[in-house]
Amino acid sequence: MPTNGINRALKLQFGLINYENRYLTAEAFGFKVNASGVSMKKKQIWTLEQDEQDGQVVFLRSHLGRYLASDKDGKIACGAEKPDPDCRFLIVPQSDGRWALQSELYLRYFGGSADYLSCFAQAIGEQELWAVHLALHPQASLLSVARKRYAHLSSSDGEISVDSNIPWGVDSLVTLVYLDGKYSLKTCDSRFLSNDGKLVKENTNSTSFTLELKSGKLAFKDCDGKYLTPVGPTGTLRSGRCSKPGKDELFDLEESHPQVVFQAANKRFVSVKQGVSISANQDVETDMETFQMEIDKESKKAMFRTNGGSYWTLVTHGEIQSTATEVEVNTMFDIEWRGQRVALKASNGKYVCTKKNGQLSAVSDAVGDDELFLMKLINRPMLILRGENGFVCHHKNSNTLNANRSVYDIFTLIFNDGAYNVKSVNGKFWYISSSGLVCTDGEKPEDFFLEFLEHGRVAIKGTDGKYLRGDQGGTLMGHGTTVDVSSLWEY
Repeated sequence: MPTNGINRALKLQFGLINYENRYLTAEAFGFKVNASGVSMKKKQIWTLEQDEQDGQVVFLRSHLGRYLASDKDGKIACGAEKPDPDCRFLIVPQSDGRWALQSELYLRYFGGSADYLSCFAQAIGEQELWAVHLALHPQASLLSVARKRYAHLSSSDGEISVDSNIPWGVDSLVTLVYLDGKYSLKTCDSRFLSNDGKLVKENTNSTSFTLELKSGKLAFKDCDGKYLTPVGPTGTLRSGRCSKPGKDELFDLEESHPQVVFQAANKRFVSVKQGVSISANQDVETDMETFQMEIDKESKKAMFRTNGGSYWTLVTHGEIQSTATEVEVNTMFDIEWRGQRVALKASNGKYVCTKKNGQLSAVSDAVGDDELFLMKLINRPMLILRGENGFVCHHKNSNTLNANRSVYDIFTLIFNDGAYNVKSVNGKFWYISSSGLVCTDGEKPEDFFLEFLEHGRVAIKGTDGKYLRGDQGGTLMGHGTTVDVSSLWEY
């Protein structure tokens, strides 16, 4: 299995905040640009693209797919469908983590406020500085560019080690926490990485890093101007001696696919422990019983990857084995969501059943007990949801939730026999009120069902069969009757 980036590197999307704490905004009307946004919604999100010949040159693409440009007089436009020479910018990082953007062609700096933006300053002043607020989902896998290894929590050593060939299990999940222009790295057990490599409960100066970009990769600079780097044989993640980022200090953020454990009707876990055949015959959950669920973008079917890098596949006589190294039609399965259980249909149109010896085979025409599986998500103990209009966050003055914020709250996800309970920051539980509002102050847990319907997106269903969705006013409701863009969540 390739150890260099087994999952897709995340496209760097962000908001740019000016000296007046306003976001750079691309308006649909006339492709105009201003710095008037008070929070990061769709219009405030920019995608960084790099020039393939010259890695130092970047293009800024708006949510409309148009590119930011400056002419020789410093006039700003954002209507170009393809990047032309006027769209070429250089990032000039400052010591406080902010960026200056310089036109490569005219060597002037971009800045201003409200509707008065230009790219005509000959030097960098306060008006030409932009803070960077990452817009991507903050939970990811962290890959060291130099070591070609993934970061994971090593609880026995009390550190983050960068020595995994693959990002497997909950320990490989890293959550980026944004606060006042700085980022912290949070482990799956809710501790923060300090610049000395220790894991601590509180988020302080020593756990806050500014993000720098170098040829599309990320570097994390600490409060003393040094950079995070893997150190020693296990790759302990801590600040090194360098005050300039080289290859050792560079990282990729990769999307973190859901990883799941299956329990069959015989109450045993589905495993690859016994070789190539997939069988429900184990009593404990280990990496051998954990499978990465990858949803195909086009067909929306699911593939299941083993920790050895191979995929489940349908072979002769309906048997399911872990022998496929590439994705093809026989590695794709339809998932049927049946409340607290799932059924899997293979490419031969038959349902996967558990035989008496535990072996999985796609031989059934209908679904009975032997065709049902308990599926448990294991690598999202902390839940962060992002919908089409923003993140899910507690409402400031009530027990409801907003679904349109540029900041997020971190909720606790608790598995309950095929369903999930969601715990709020205050320790109380989510429930759906009689008026259809999702409330956050429940004394007892209420069941919700997760349906992984699209690549990177989940639908969440209440016990009444209705889906959670953001309404027009941005409030999270539990009244969706169908799945559409308003009821699908990045998680």
